[in-house]
Amino acid sequence: MKTIFLILMLGLIGVIGAGFKIAKSPQTEKSMPMDAKNSVLREATFAGGCFWCVESDFEKFDGVVEVMSGYTGGQTENPTYREVSAGGTGHAEAVQVRYDPQKITYKELLDIFWRHVDPTDPDGQFVDRGSQYRPAIFYHDEEQRRLAEASRKELEESGRFAKPIATEIVKFEKFYPAEDYHQDYYKKSALRYKFYRYNSGRDQFLRKVWGDVAEPAAKRAAGARYSKPNAEELRRKLTPLQYRVTQQDATEPPFNNEFWNNKKEGIYVDIVSGEPLFSSRDKFESGTGWPSFTQPLEPANIVEHEDRSFFMTRTEVRSKHGDSHLGHLFPDGPPPTGLRYCINSASLRFIPKEQLEKEGYGDYAPLFTSPQ
Repeated sequence: MKTIFLILMLGLIGVIGAGFKIAKSPQTEKSMPMDAKNSVLREATFAGGCFWCVESDFEKFDGVVEVMSGYTGGQTENPTYREVSAGGTGHAEAVQVRYDPQKITYKELLDIFWRHVDPTDPDGQFVDRGSQYRPAIFYHDEEQRRLAEASRKELEESGRFAKPIATEIVKFEKFYPAEDYHQDYYKKSALRYKFYRYNSGRDQFLRKVWGDVAEPAAKRAAGARYSKPNAEELRRKLTPLQYRVTQQDATEPPFNNEFWNNKKEGIYVDIVSGEPLFSSRDKFESGTGWPSFTQPLEPANIVEHEDRSFFMTRTEVRSKHGDSHLGHLFPDGPPPTGLRYCINSASLRFIPKEQLEKEGYGDYAPLFTSPQ
């Protein structure tokens, strides 16, 4: 279902052409930090729909050493993606998480899992339907089983969801790594991944249910390094225009700002906090005289508010960690989203692709090495 959806949607904007290899390798290796090699690592296994998404969600957290996409919970030996996606093997798309318990606990992993899935849907996740996309926790020992059941009960009693929690908790048997092209798909095929994820409805659901607590505060990776300086530091750091725009909700003049016509490749971060906001790959010429984007680079770093100023109703866009006024969101953009994030240059700092590693944003470098 996921593959069919992705291909159909990509076909609408003419970006299909990188055909996938179907050959499956028996094992896929990922890099491991040197300090983790000397630690006693443990394993946890979760199914939460599309394993591209679940893998990327877990890999953001400190203490998670490796996340492998694969298949578990079925009867067929050495299943292929085609077999699992057809729904005849009994397996679910899943991830195996290797983690350092000195840095992150299994209970914290459970918390991350719950906040990135729809635990009430036993028949799939978001756009992906079928038992192969069911949510499940596969426990490796009795302690994991106890913690998982207690965590599920706590979530059920919290009243967060109107429907009952339908996520399975079952004994782990065997895990089969998925084909190489599925591993780190969100890095290797970043544009296709972002397009699939946006259109799957996953993030929209999570924002609706969890709001600003979509990730456990103690382990929030995106944002742990980003914060708003105090007022005195802001006055020193920002130009008068940047201060008026970000702190006083002003709007800079169109066609007379730094990035409205910038065509270089790279990412745009909040001038106040440094949190990643937009990518040049999602930038388009809107004719308005301001930088315009079809979607955020990091949706979790974007906050939307109703704006009733100037006798009209608009959607204001602010940064999550810097609380900077960025601009407004309009429903008149081009495909694939139909959205136009109209942003003030004064709210942004541009980091060219050649400087991403140096500036500490190396995770985004693959965006500019994969095909458009």
